[in-house]
Amino acid sequence: MPKIGRFKNDASHEAHDRAYQAMEALWPIPSTQLDVPTSFGSTHVRRSGSGDKTPIVLLHSVGANSLQWHFVVEDLSRDRVVYALDTIGTAGRSVQTAPLTSESDFATWIGDVLNELGLDRVHLVGYSHGAWHAVLMALHAPERLESVTLIEPGGVFDKPSWGVLFKMIRFGMRRTDENMRKMNEWMTPGYDIPESQFVCAKEALNYRPGIGWARVLKDAEVRSIAVPVLVIYGAETIVATPELAAARVAELLPRAEIQVYPGTGHGILGQIPDRVIPRILQFIQNNDHSSESNIGRADRRNSAS
Repeated sequence: MPKIGRFKNDASHEAHDRAYQAMEALWPIPSTQLDVPTSFGSTHVRRSGSGDKTPIVLLHSVGANSLQWHFVVEDLSRDRVVYALDTIGTAGRSVQTAPLTSESDFATWIGDVLNELGLDRVHLVGYSHGAWHAVLMALHAPERLESVTLIEPGGVFDKPSWGVLFKMIRFGMRRTDENMRKMNEWMTPGYDIPESQFVCAKEALNYRPGIGWARVLKDAEVRSIAVPVLVIYGAETIVATPELAAARVAELLPRAEIQVYPGTGHGILGQIPDRVIPRILQFIQNNDHSSESNIGRADRRNSAS
C-alpha cells in the first residue's frame, strides 16, 4: 500500500531538524532555499551558483538529503546554477502530503519541481538511490532532460547479491553509533563523512520513508532511454557488479558513456571527487544546449532584485 513518509514522532522530527541545521554549516557557498509545491507535497530546494548554462539538478542517496552534495557543489556550480533537492518522501525538509503510487509519479514530482522553478530542461545527476529516481525521469519525462548522470546506480542494471542485502538488514536492526560507523566503513570505504552528516543520517533512521526501492530495468526499458547517459561505478562497490552492469549497459545502450574507477567503492564521490566531478562536468558540457530560458524564473527574479 502506498505510504506517506513521516517521522516516528515529533521528538524525532525535531532531533532531525536540529541535526539538519548543524549540517548546513558544511555548505561552502552562498545558497537560496526554496520550498516549492508539487502534486505530492512541498519540496525543499537549495540553489547555488549562477550563469546562463543549462542548470544541474541533484538527487541524493537513501538516508541523506540535499546537503549531501556539500563537498562538490562549489565545483559543480562554477558556471551554472545548481539545484539540490530534498527527495519527497524521505527525511529532510520536504513534506510529503500524497503517496507516490507508481514509478512514473517520480517523474511527475521532478517535473512539478522544474515547473515551479521555471526550468525547461536540466542536467539530472543522481547518486545511489537518487540515480534510480533519475532513471525514472529519463524513462517517463525525457523531454525535460539534456542529460542524466547515474553515480553508483545499485539495483538498476543488475541485482545486488543476497549476502549484501542480508548484511544491510543486519546493520539496520542494530542502530548503535558503532554499528552505523561499521556500516559506513563497509559501504563507503575510503570516505569518512563529517560528524554533523553522520548525526543527521542517524536521526534520519527515525523517518518512515514513503518511497520504494530500485528494481532491475528490463532490457526494453534500457533500450528506450533516449537522453545522453553517463554511468559511474566504483570497481569495488558492494551495490552492484560493475563489470556485469557495464556490459549490460554497453550492449543495450551503446551510446551511453560508462566509467568504472579502480580501487573505489560505493563512496566513490567522496573518495575521488577530483576525478569524478571533472568527468561529470565534461559530459555535461558535451551535452549542453544552454539558453536563457533554462535559467529559471526564480533566478531571474533574484537577478532583478
